Amino acid sequence: MSNFLSEQEKTISQKFEKNGFLIHKILDLKALEKIRNIFIEAIKKNVKMKFSNKSDSNILNQIHSNVGSKNLNSFRLKIIDQVNKNPNIRKLYYSLAKPYLDILIGNEISMQLRINLSIQLPNDKNSLLPLHSDVWSGDSPYEIVVWLPLVDCYKTKAMYILPPNKYFKIKKNLLDKKIKSSDQLFKKIKKDLQWIKIDYGNILLFNQCLPHGNIVNKEKETRWSLNCRFKGVFTPHRDKKIGEFFEPITLRKVSQLAQKYVLPNIK
Repeated sequence: MSNFLSEQEKTISQKFEKNGFLIHKILDLKALEKIRNIFIEAIKKNVKMKFSNKSDSNILNQIHSNVGSKNLNSFRLKIIDQVNKNPNIRKLYYSLAKPYLDILIGNEISMQLRINLSIQLPNDKNSLLPLHSDVWSGDSPYEIVVWLPLVDCYKTKAMYILPPNKYFKIKKNLLDKKIKSSDQLFKKIKKDLQWIKIDYGNILLFNQCLPHGNIVNKEKETRWSLNCRFKGVFTPHRDKKIGEFFEPITLRKVSQLAQKYVLPNIK
């Protein structure tokens, strides 16, 4: 097969294949700040701040001083509903990842209709995402997840992923009838997992076919992270269809014209 990619495109593609993810500095920091400001404004509408240092990073990192685990899910839903009503949020989000999506997916892209929000309070056992692969539950293997931290994420405040070169172990363990839960599976492959450290100002793109998840946040700060899925417009879908879950955002003119074309009926 011919490969006309540039050397930079080849390097980024090979790195993604080898590691299962990419972490890159965000080029448009103004767009990133706009996204975080949208969240800060939503928080201020829903929470009366109890601490004196009201810097953006402190509001996010210390939100557990104002929101308890019992109220977390309703708080999270209020915030993300308000944010997703902002007409600019998805375009801003896409712009942060565009240089890498163009390389890994192409330039005709479908984007998830809603951006997802994860808030993980310190020592909260109710906000866990056990070991899983998105493809196991109906997502298409043609999708990629763009994961954006609104705070520095490290150690147990971050997420983990199983590297591609360790994936053979998961296949072997899935056939083991003694393993009956994701927790048991996690313990079996725990030493092979890679913990992702990513600071605010960077963006993560990862292969959601690979098993990933998180554990109880043992750090003293709250995790705030966003995630959104992207895929090629004309790649196969599984359970999540265009119009229901995805929307084309960069469809090119020739494709638009081709979709409208009707072959003439010549007698």
